[in-house]
Amino acid sequence: MTAFALPYTLHVLATLVWVGGMFFAWLVLRPAAAAALEGPARLRLWVEVFQRFFVWVWIAIGVLAISGVGMLHMRFSGFETAPRYVQVMMGGAIVMVAVFLRIQALLLPELRSAVHAEDWTGAAGVLGRIRRLVGVNLLLGVGVVVVASSRVLV
Repeated sequence: MTAFALPYTLHVLATLVWVGGMFFAWLVLRPAAAAALEGPARLRLWVEVFQRFFVWVWIAIGVLAISGVGMLHMRFSGFETAPRYVQVMMGGAIVMVAVFLRIQALLLPELRSAVHAEDWTGAAGVLGRIRRLVGVNLLLGVGVVVVASSRVLV
């Protein structure tokens, strides 16, 4: 096993957690929750889901940052000499983290407050905004994975 194998494996696993989690939430959990639960129960569920999933997203972000920078220096001696696909991946990751921070720092507290106050209309509106941003992040994540796996020079 090379020194590159461990950070690469951790990087891929962290990506699976984050992007796979968004895929599951958007395309499986969301429609199932809408079909099986009334509005208040569905909104409470999402508060709980986000609180638990976001812990794993933070872990994934940390692992991705550490393993990514480590591989960048092991393989390319830094950002300036890295191929374009690596630079695109890093740019995509920065945008994804920014979108995630917006959701966690601004929208999740708003959703939590609306659910606590039983303002179901307000909570549904916030959840809709979160859903759209998660969709954007899912598309960005899939794009980064496509760039990484195909090594397209963009």
